[in-house]
Amino acid sequence: MAQILADRRDISFVLHELYEIGNLSQYEKYADFGPKVMDMVVNEARNLAVKEIYPTWKTGDEEGCTYANGKVTTPEGFKAAWDLLVEGEWLAMDRNVDWGGQGMPETLAMAAREYLTAANMALLMIAVLNHGSGKIIEIFGNDKQKELYLKKVYSGEWGATMLLTEAEAGSDLSALTTTATKNDDGTYSLVGNKLFITAGETDLAENIIHPVLARIEGAPEGSKGISLFLVPKFWVNDDGSLGERNDIVCTGIEEKMGLHGSPTCTMSLGSKGKCIGTLLGEENKGLMSMFFMMNEARLSTGTQGLSCSSASYLHALDYARTRLQGPMMGAKEKKQVAIINHPDVRRMLMNMKMFVDGMRSLHYYIASREDFKQFVDDKAEKEKMQNVIDILIPIAKGYVTDRAIEVCNTGIQIFGGYGFTKEFPVEQLSRDVRITAIYEGTNGIQAIDLLGRKLGMKGGQLLTDLTTEMKKTIDLAKGMDQLKALGEKTETVIQEWENAARHLSETASGPNMLKGYAHACPLMQITGDVVMAWLLLWRAVVAKQKLEGKVKKKDIAFYEGQVQTAEYFIRTVLPMTSGLVNTVLDTCGVAIDMADASFGGK
Repeated sequence: MAQILADRRDISFVLHELYEIGNLSQYEKYADFGPKVMDMVVNEARNLAVKEIYPTWKTGDEEGCTYANGKVTTPEGFKAAWDLLVEGEWLAMDRNVDWGGQGMPETLAMAAREYLTAANMALLMIAVLNHGSGKIIEIFGNDKQKELYLKKVYSGEWGATMLLTEAEAGSDLSALTTTATKNDDGTYSLVGNKLFITAGETDLAENIIHPVLARIEGAPEGSKGISLFLVPKFWVNDDGSLGERNDIVCTGIEEKMGLHGSPTCTMSLGSKGKCIGTLLGEENKGLMSMFFMMNEARLSTGTQGLSCSSASYLHALDYARTRLQGPMMGAKEKKQVAIINHPDVRRMLMNMKMFVDGMRSLHYYIASREDFKQFVDDKAEKEKMQNVIDILIPIAKGYVTDRAIEVCNTGIQIFGGYGFTKEFPVEQLSRDVRITAIYEGTNGIQAIDLLGRKLGMKGGQLLTDLTTEMKKTIDLAKGMDQLKALGEKTETVIQEWENAARHLSETASGPNMLKGYAHACPLMQITGDVVMAWLLLWRAVVAKQKLEGKVKKKDIAFYEGQVQTAEYFIRTVLPMTSGLVNTVLDTCGVAIDMADASFGGK
């Protein structure tokens, strides 16, 4: 039977052979999560995803959410699927067991979430909010807030959101106008309007807890005067029971290109003067607190891109193997063959496969560093691991979702005319994945983060630590006859990338700052290409080592595919990456210098 969401063999390879996640069971914290248990968790997630969650995917798109009189109704089957997620404790897999989590490694949780997200991204992105909001309550909440909210948020018994965006304060959160006035009892009265709020109102849970960014009256202007508040849909009494309805209401939902099953709400706070919240963390430090959630949300967004890409690739692969069309080029016998035999289709499938494999390697790598970092005693080594995580976050979100859009678009192309119809799933995947390049910080912002923050942090140490890790893999590859040339090609482009990164970093911090930032996205693409080459080469090294030993016959093709995928990427993509390096080094300033009127349109 063809796989439709994620490649189970590849997930096993990344978990156990590439990153050896089973080694975490030697530590007391993860003693219950040996390799067999990990496989069981992933298999259960796959079963739930395929049998229960995936049937709601198309219904969610066709039926969508409906809004009436302040209430949102989710599509048929969503509530039942949500209840299964709650019952199976799938919403807080890697969270603290003291607060209702399962306490499993992040890498294992990511593997499970990849399946669940691929089955229904619209539903699972609502679950991600519980995961992230719970974390900031756990980190910044006082004892009472944790006692009242945390277990029910982590479990999914209650919903959760994050209220950041306003009409005039999208990417620039410092411009928000929602206000908070302190009351005599220590609570705050909030007034304002928020938009683009995922799951601001649903029928999935009896209560929704809203972390809200607002400015306390008299607070400093800009980002330094923003605080974070917890605003429940229904006020929660000290004994945990639900009290009065709070003055926070949904005033409408957006009609979107995709993700129809996920309600994107406009929210009104305090229209009757009775929206009450409690301060979460310290006054005027709300933006910093929220960014604990944002960084995780950005990684989750990249995982959504991976999940859509994986599903699109597997659908396209199955279709290519079964769709008969045209005779084989050059064949004497003019009979139809499966389109996977045609050269251009194979090229497109290779392009999809290499990015899906690279995306999965990148996201699981970041999660694995988070897992193993906990048990590193050497402070310098722990800092290096964190440095590598930090510099890879904009790649895991920005680069991955850019490539995910390309992969899903290619999936449509492989289906041909059928891909443009709703009869097959690839057109919905392409519509759903498009948002990933926009929300949780547009990919332009991710590129700015890479260029303006990450490259310069700690005197460039993040870049140094990442290249050090890359060179470990290259040294291994150069010691293998079949991989030596690939290692050398990758090493050359890494050196070019380092030069381009330093050049652009200097440009962006000097008098030609705007010209520098005009090339931030190309630099992010170069960085992402280099990261993909490194991780695919790492896969090839491990696969080659396996092939040199005793291998089950059924695994030979899989391991050979790892080597060939790395070769394909390094020989076909990296030459174009080198050309993009030249573009960055040239730093053409026309886009900045051209007069507004010269763009035309008038």
